[in-house]
Amino acid sequence: MDAHELRGGVLADKDPDKTIRDLELALPGRVLRDLSDVRPYSHDRSRHRWAPALAVVLAESTDDVATAVRICGTAGVAVIARGAGTGLEGGANALSVREDMGDRDDTTRSASVVVDLMRMNRVLHVDPDSADATVEAGVRRSELNPALAVHGLQFVAGPGVDASIGGMAATRASGTNAVKHGTMADNVRGLTVVMSDGSVVRTGSRARKSAAGYDLTHLFVGSEGTLGIITELTLRLTPVPAAHELAVYSFPSVRAAALVVQRALHAGIDLGRAELLDTVQIEALNSYSHTDFRAAPTLFVELSGDPHIIAHHAERLEVIMAAQGMLERRRIEGDDPERFWKVRHDALPAAQALRPDSYTWSTDVCVPISHLADCITETQADIDASGLVAPIAGHVGDGNFHLAFVLRNGDDDERERAAALTSRMIRRALAVGGTCTGEHGIGVGKMQDLIEEHPSGIGVMRAIKDALDPRRILNPGKMLDG
Repeated sequence: MDAHELRGGVLADKDPDKTIRDLELALPGRVLRDLSDVRPYSHDRSRHRWAPALAVVLAESTDDVATAVRICGTAGVAVIARGAGTGLEGGANALSVREDMGDRDDTTRSASVVVDLMRMNRVLHVDPDSADATVEAGVRRSELNPALAVHGLQFVAGPGVDASIGGMAATRASGTNAVKHGTMADNVRGLTVVMSDGSVVRTGSRARKSAAGYDLTHLFVGSEGTLGIITELTLRLTPVPAAHELAVYSFPSVRAAALVVQRALHAGIDLGRAELLDTVQIEALNSYSHTDFRAAPTLFVELSGDPHIIAHHAERLEVIMAAQGMLERRRIEGDDPERFWKVRHDALPAAQALRPDSYTWSTDVCVPISHLADCITETQADIDASGLVAPIAGHVGDGNFHLAFVLRNGDDDERERAAALTSRMIRRALAVGGTCTGEHGIGVGKMQDLIEEHPSGIGVMRAIKDALDPRRILNPGKMLDG
């Protein structure tokens, strides 16, 4: 097997088979090397380029991760941490330096080892009185919340897909609950991290606040595995609310729907969730999820907490909605709000189902709330002019919205038009003080956008990378492009 040089100056061992043998000896029964076995672990859900990894380590503990990193570091082999593989910007993809690969799979191996964390799925500690829990990185929210429910608690951060908690922290994930409860950055108190030399660092504490030293916890949250590999997390928990009120509201335009959220927040209305879906996305959900929502720009809204406060806020909210020309209101009955929210979370597969022989390319931006209505309206106009199928869905309570391009397989013209539209959307967001990504991350897809967004900060980021990963073995070719 030939060695391959990766971006960032990492040179794989001249005998990569020896590296794999060393891993197998140190971690018996936990190393995959056959091409058919490593392929599924070598990429995320995105359409960004990837190549089969040299090997996959199925880690079962922090010690396993540290052992794998030490062996790979000695050989100069890159290490890529992987959770549930639900990312959308190629952040967990194994890469080849072959520029002719395009977006297709190839039998040429990447000079990297993937460390899969999904066997690390233990809930290590729950303290109901302090409202915190410590978990391993491979725990999913769907596994954690049943363990918390018996204490009247929940963990609410993260996307609609059933991602791993570690992956959510590594990408600084967000989701529908962020308007009320914040992103992953707001809900992580401490971490256990394996560094590029195989040493183990513990950051933060279980205290609710601290003024002790640099904030290492939030340095690693959002670093996408480029500074260290997160293996354990201490999380902030929230009480399960006493009551919910769910409703679906339709409007004459996306601008009107966005303005409702902007004015509700300004009025101090405590929105639990506020999701905007344009007409195309609503039609997609009606077909895919067998719903019958009105085909119009729509808000899915949840108020949660004390029933009396909910009732008061609901009355005020409807006054604001009426002023924006609300077309219809539908209350959602039932004891389990997650059954309703699953419809919203199915937005991406519903979009893909709009066209046969297609794939989805999902992208996002986030803007100040005061610019949200304009940015969404102008983006929708771009979509109409492009002739592309690209439903809009957004966590509009925090200014974050998404496009899901539904592109015909093999149609390069459509992909080029989608890329041009995405570039305009990002430039528009940056021009008003927004960001190129609210929650998807940088990965391989938005590296140039990161440089444009933070031209004065990119040098500091590279200095941190050089200090913590001087050999550039941790997820090279991502975020800072080596």
